[in-house]
Amino acid sequence: MALLTTPPTMKVLKITPEKCTGCLRCEIACSYVQTGDFQPAKSVIRVSPFEGHTSYAPYTCTQCAEGWCMTACPVGAITINLAGAKDVVDDLCVGCKLCTIACPYGTMFYDPDTRKAFKCNLCGGDPACAHACPTAAITYEETATADWLGGFAAERSWRLLAVEGL
Repeated sequence: MALLTTPPTMKVLKITPEKCTGCLRCEIACSYVQTGDFQPAKSVIRVSPFEGHTSYAPYTCTQCAEGWCMTACPVGAITINLAGAKDVVDDLCVGCKLCTIACPYGTMFYDPDTRKAFKCNLCGGDPACAHACPTAAITYEETATADWLGGFAAERSWRLLAVEGL
C-alpha cells in the first residue's frame, strides 16, 4: 500500500477574523451573486459582531468533510459541485429543513419564499465574498487538507485485526 508523502490540497475559504472591520461587503456581494439582489438577509456568509461591536468575525459553511447536511437530506438534494462545495440542488430539495437541523455550524439556511434550503456553494469556485473583502479577512486559497481520521482509523484497524487474530 502506498502512503501519501504530502497531504492532498484543495481551495478553501480562509477567514481571518482579526482582519475584519465589519464593513459587510462580503454579505452584500454574496447576496447579489446568490439571489441577483442586494439582500444581506439571504447571504450565506454572515458577519457577527463581538465585544460591543469592537470586533467582528465572518462565518460561512466550512464545507466540512463530514457533510452532516448531505447525510441528513432524505432525497439526496445536496451534492458536491466542481468547486468541492456541498451544493443544494433546488429541483430536488423538498424543503424539509433536516439539513438546517443537522448542520452543527448553523450555516445551512432556509428560504421561506422558495421553500428551499440554501448554503455557500463557493460561487462555483470564484467566491464573491473573497473578492469583495477590502482587508483580506476572507481569502480563497489552496491549502493542504487535514486528515482528521487517518491516525484514528489506522489505530482502530490495527486493534480490530489484532483481536480477530489476522
